[in-house]
Amino acid sequence: MPGFLDTLVVSPLSDGYTWYLDRQYRFESALQPAGLVTVPQRFETDFASVPSPFWIIFPKWGTYGPAAVVHDWLYWEQGNRTREQADGVFREAMTALRVRPWKIWVLYHAVRWFGFLAWKENASLRAKHVTRMNVGGARPTWKRRTLIPRARWAA
Repeated sequence: MPGFLDTLVVSPLSDGYTWYLDRQYRFESALQPAGLVTVPQRFETDFASVPSPFWIIFPKWGTYGPAAVVHDWLYWEQGNRTREQADGVFREAMTALRVRPWKIWVLYHAVRWFGFLAWKENASLRAKHVTRMNVGGARPTWKRRTLIPRARWAA
């Protein structure tokens, strides 16, 4: 039976959007080849990557938050699972959390339709040896940079 084996414990980073795991977090999947998914301690997550105009309906953290953490890890790790399999684990994890079916449908199809962007970006970042493991930094190094450098914003 699919389910979470641990309590999710996270700490925030100073950017206000990113958190890191204080301890490992595991999800037992019935899908193959998923099996046991272990998100390691110190992994950085932004929970659900929902565009801000939709936050009123789908906030970054909702009943699906723990599933989003597992999904973030699978998209980052890109180990022995395909993107389609990672998305299936996301749907399975939301079901285990008893997320409302209409929300599962919307979130699952959103990652199926648009998740290739994050998948490709994560592959590119990993190839550049960028990490999503917090090593005491206050800001994530893997997040997209703004087009205008911060120094220009200072008045």
